[in-house]
Formats: sequence, structure tokens, C-alpha cells
Amino acid sequence: MPTRRVVVRDAPAPLVSGLQRLADSLELPGDFPEDVLAEAEETAHSGPRDGLARSDRTEIPFVTIDPAGSTDLDQAVHIERLPHGYRVWYAIADVAAWVRPGGAIDSEAHRRGQTYYAPTTRVPLHPAVLSEGAASLLADGRERPAITWCIDLDADGVMVSWHVERSLVRSRAQLSYTGAQADLDAGRDEGVLGLLREVGQLRQRAEAERGGVSLNLPEQEVVPEQDTWHLRFRAPQPVEGWNAQISLLTGICAARMMLDAGVGVLRTLPPAQQRDVDRLRHIARSLGLSWPGSVGYPDFVRSLDPVDPDGQAMLNACTLLFRGAGYTVIDSSHSDRNSQHAALATPYAHTTAPLRRLIDRYTGNACADLAAGRPVGEWVASAFGALPDEMTDSDRRAKKFERGTIDLVEALVLHDRVGQRFDGTIIDVDDRRTERGVASIRRVAVEAPVEGQGLRLGAEQALLLRLADLEQGRVLFELA
Repeated sequence: MPTRRVVVRDAPAPLVSGLQRLADSLELPGDFPEDVLAEAEETAHSGPRDGLARSDRTEIPFVTIDPAGSTDLDQAVHIERLPHGYRVWYAIADVAAWVRPGGAIDSEAHRRGQTYYAPTTRVPLHPAVLSEGAASLLADGRERPAITWCIDLDADGVMVSWHVERSLVRSRAQLSYTGAQADLDAGRDEGVLGLLREVGQLRQRAEAERGGVSLNLPEQEVVPEQDTWHLRFRAPQPVEGWNAQISLLTGICAARMMLDAGVGVLRTLPPAQQRDVDRLRHIARSLGLSWPGSVGYPDFVRSLDPVDPDGQAMLNACTLLFRGAGYTVIDSSHSDRNSQHAALATPYAHTTAPLRRLIDRYTGNACADLAAGRPVGEWVASAFGALPDEMTDSDRRAKKFERGTIDLVEALVLHDRVGQRFDGTIIDVDDRRTERGVASIRRVAVEAPVEGQGLRLGAEQALLLRLADLEQGRVLFELA
């Protein structure tokens, strides 16, 4: 599922405490146990512990591009122009070099599954001494172990060949999305950023041609104005989409390698149900958005303006088609049909975020072993059977944490407006209990539950804010 990011600066105490209650209710992990911290400190100081040979790629001028202030840096990129295309170098932090299979860090990572994010806190997958220090691809002049991909593309951005290896790399610069986009817009960097734009746009075009779509949701930001709080949306910068295409490209290569070898785990998504597409078309009509019958879902999504409030509401509604995403173990019964990620219209594997997601450590090392002509390591192959359930469980908690966070933020924005009237568009009605639905309140950039007899899907109706409980993170409107 695509992730909705919420940013709150100088969060008030009720929101901070509400997020902690939410984390506790979901039984999210707390502080790391002492044995995990001790093992992480020892490993960070002694260096990589796997003892594997690595090629020297420190001459490649890798850079990282992430949200400003990030320190858990999974990926670094460099792109070269070839006579008939491009060469993409993509270095992924080799977390396995720092984590002993079956050790304290490893066991704790399996318990957590992934990093959990909220506006005022983060529950990391690994201790900070590793994830924000020794294993992170920081531009501090130090060499670090990486799973490094070399992917050659033709002039249209189509994959020609690829290779992956364990190597040593050195990141040269830590860029932010905002700064990178400003440099591109001003024409200040036509080096790696200029090539990233070229390759990213070509890969976006290739995605469209194969019938895929990437859902880049707008970021919600809570901003103070005098004594009240307001929500506003921030559209993703174009460079974020281009950078994401490099990650997707790598995940596609990884999936093909593992499928060819008959071993590994894919990230899969079944085709959308027609009733869900029909529901989205109804929501589009309710928001006044044109979606001709001849236009398919991927092309419609690409036409949405993430800056426009109606486009934002529609993008959030489109997450409906991403329900059902899961992890599928590759085995002898595998077929092309159950290998696909329907939204991307291609087989795909999570492999580029091992500092933040457990499964990526395994898929990345499986591909490195396969490329070296070796059987997949026993510690990797033996984990594949259990990883889908472990990741599904952590995904479930992460989505509940995300949804609960949004509920708390919306309660914060609305808690002093109980009793006020709003105009809202009904964007969902429960099939079984038609007096319950969801309304999009564009005036305050909120989507919240609504109750009342006479809810009409797609209609703009007068609503009354009945409840905005910051303690419980509950917002409820009723028909006025």
C-alpha cells in the first residue's frame, strides 16, 4: 500500500501523548533490549562481520537523495551516459554485513518487521548506531559495504542488462529532495541530477506503456495559525518520482533474477476488482473530475493534479485498488499470473530499503549470491517461508498506525470546531450499513466518517461536526 505521510512541526502535547497511546494499543515495539543495543555497539565499532569479499566501487561518485534531515540512508545513486543509453549504479546498504543471523539484532528485527513512522516519533527496525550510523550510506568519507546494482538501459530507458555484487562504496553527497529540485529548476546541476531526470522520465513513460502506475500520495502538513491548527497538502516534488523510479527499476530486476532462479519472495498485488474501479469512477464524478470511459485507471491517475484539493482526495481514494498487496514465495507452482504486481504491471520485489524493511535484507543478498554463481545462502533461503507472514503482520500494524495517526491529526485540526457546519462530498457509503460513510471536507483538507440517513454517494451535502476527540483520535460528522 502507498504510504500517507503526515508532518507536524512543534506538535502539541495532546498529539504527542495520543500517538504514544496509539503505539501502545498496537503493541508497537518500544526501546531496544539491552542485548540488542550491546551487539549493535560492538558491531558498529568492530566493522562488518560477514567476512565476505567485496569489489571496490569507491571510485563511483554516489549521492543520496532523501527527505531533508534523514540519516537512515538505504540507497545511493550514480548515472552515466552511454553511447546508446544509460548506466545506472544503485548502491543499497548491506545490512547483512552488520547483522549476525540468529543474533540479538536479527531476532529483534524479525519481531519488528519494519520501521514505523509518525509525525513526532519513529520506531526503527535497527538500533540507531547501525541504521543512522555504521550501516547508513552517509556522506562522511567512510567506505561502507553495499549491495551494488549496475543496470544498463537503452536510449528509451528499457533494461538491456544488469548485474549485482557485494562491494564497498563511498557516498559523496547527501542531497535533499527540495534542494535537488531547486538545483534542477535553476539549471544548476546537469550532472547526476540531470541524468536522473532523463532516466526517471523515460522509466515513467515505460511504466505507462506497460499499463502500470505509481501512486505518489500528497504529504499532509499540520501548520499553526494563531491559536488554531490547519491541514494542508504538499505535492511530491518531481525529483521524488524520478528517484522512486530507480528503486522500482531495481526491484523489477531483482524479481526477474529470483524468478529465473526459482527462489525468493515477490511483492505481489492481484488485479483490481471491477466493482472497486466502478466505485472510484463514482468518487471521481462526485469530485467533479473528468474520467471518460475510454480512459483506463493508470492514465486517469497520471492526469490528477496533486496540488488540487479534489485531485488530492482522489489520489487518497485510489489506495482502494492497492488493498490485497502481499508477499509471495517463489516455488515450483509459481505462474506468471501470481507473480505480478498488478499496479506496476510487472513482477516486482522489495529490495532497496533494508535499513527500514526486514525482507529487503534477504532479497538483496539472494540476488548477490545468484549473480556470483553461488547457491542462495542457507540463512537467506531458510527464512523465505516465514517472511511473508512476518511482513504481512508488520504491514498490518504499520497501516493501523498510519490510519490512527491521520485520525489524531484530523482531531487536532477540528477539536475546537465541534458544532460547526461544513460542506462535504460523500466519497464512500458502506454497502451493508448505508447510514455510514466517508466525507471529503475540502475546506479543511480532511476525510472523515459521516453518519446519517440519506447519505448519497457522490453528493455534496451539508454536514455537522459532531465529534473531534483528540484523546481517542476520533472525528465524526453527521448530516446537518
